[in-house]
Amino acid sequence: MDERKKRGDRGEDAVAAALARKGFRLLERQYRCRWGEIDLIVRSPEGTVCFVEVKTRSPRAIAAPREAVTAAKQRRLRDAASWYLSQTGWDGPCRFDVAEVYPADAGGRRQIKYITNAF
Repeated sequence: MDERKKRGDRGEDAVAAALARKGFRLLERQYRCRWGEIDLIVRSPEGTVCFVEVKTRSPRAIAAPREAVTAAKQRRLRDAASWYLSQTGWDGPCRFDVAEVYPADAGGRRQIKYITNAF
């Protein structure tokens, strides 16, 4: 497994754990279909299904992680989410969130910035 994939998986682990501590329930992880992949699908404590794009950056990155969620990426996420909703029959509220994961600080803690209703 390459280093980029490992870094991404660690970022997803950190976001999933942080969301679980806030009462979110994990429904799917790395959900794949012909239209793309959704990093995390969770249900909020209020009952909203959240499609979460996790962007983990290396210490050398200069751009904000959210900048990597381009219009084309958003379109693929919408298409994959639409497929997921059609397959599960979910008819409630849903939204698209972005989780930015920054490198660990000196104490080993990762900083996570969670953007609700990102697009």
